[in-house]
Amino acid sequence: MRVGILTGGGDCSSLNAAIQGVTKTLIETAKAEVIGIQDGFLGLIQRRVRPLVASDCIGLIQSGGTILGTCNRSSPLNYKGQDVSDSVLEFYRELDLDCIVALGGDGTMSLCHALSQKGMNFVGIPKTIDNDLMHTDRSFGFDTAVGIVAEAMDRLHTTARSHGRVMIVETMGRYAGWIALYGGVAGGADMILLPEFPYELDEVIRVLNERAQTHHYSMLVVAEGAAPKDGQLVVAQNIADSPDPIRLGGIGHFLQKQIEPHIPMEVRTTVLGHVQRGGQPSAFDRIFASNLGCYAARLVIQKEYGRMVSVLSNSLTSVALADVANRTRTVTKDDMTLLSAIYSGVSFGVRDISKLLYEPEAAHPRLR
Repeated sequence: MRVGILTGGGDCSSLNAAIQGVTKTLIETAKAEVIGIQDGFLGLIQRRVRPLVASDCIGLIQSGGTILGTCNRSSPLNYKGQDVSDSVLEFYRELDLDCIVALGGDGTMSLCHALSQKGMNFVGIPKTIDNDLMHTDRSFGFDTAVGIVAEAMDRLHTTARSHGRVMIVETMGRYAGWIALYGGVAGGADMILLPEFPYELDEVIRVLNERAQTHHYSMLVVAEGAAPKDGQLVVAQNIADSPDPIRLGGIGHFLQKQIEPHIPMEVRTTVLGHVQRGGQPSAFDRIFASNLGCYAARLVIQKEYGRMVSVLSNSLTSVALADVANRTRTVTKDDMTLLSAIYSGVSFGVRDISKLLYEPEAAHPRLR
């Protein structure tokens, strides 16, 4: 067999662990030839590949980033305004590949599904710190990102307490609130604002004023995709040639300006940004990504193409790429971490949270 492997979209921790899992399993089990595609789909467009052998995997599991490189602005369907997918298909056939294993998030899986309609074989591995892929309980990179948020909050707690301040921590996550929710709970947040539940400004101010009388400081976590009720998302920039041209960011500082005139405490905002993507992966992510890589290799060996590795109810399985493509998994109202936070008194910036939990659909206009 000849199998390609690429990393698509943004970087995250344990990409290298997954690359190791795929490569070593294919070599050891099927004596396959593994071809590393450099810089994601850009490598297919520009015809840049390299062989991967077992010795390339030494020391990979604990290292961050990706040895293959990645790019989130290189869709063959719209590269510099042109559809170059036929050229990519030609290169795929020239390489004589049986399949490409693609490590990526929803954008990557959507692109794999589209290209599979042209005759290319793909197996996907769920990679995203946002944890927003459909039909899998978790994606690798998420655990490490949550740990980084929690560590940052540990540090901010001490300075917030010392100065009697409100500390706003803005997390990544796009239109899903998984990082903010789990990072906020792990870091002891007093308030967590999620895209799934548009916040009510007067309720945010009320809770902070109440806490000012009893606790003298507050920790507030806000997801970059959060927005006020009947308000708009805060957009940092638009990138025309990206599969997802909208770049969210800035809600933390926007919220600071909204609340600061109405509370007796100083407010400071910390935007964690790409810190959440980098560094060494957690032990959980190392093992999880390795397991996903091994399972993906097994799918390739069994010629089960057009599928993404999935973990459901703590068991590895696979789902059709068609069922994952062009969809977003958001925080569900029955999520145990969400419910635990609500029952333990964490505010979500909504006055009647019980009513919101029983509404049939989330109010956020971008969610589906």
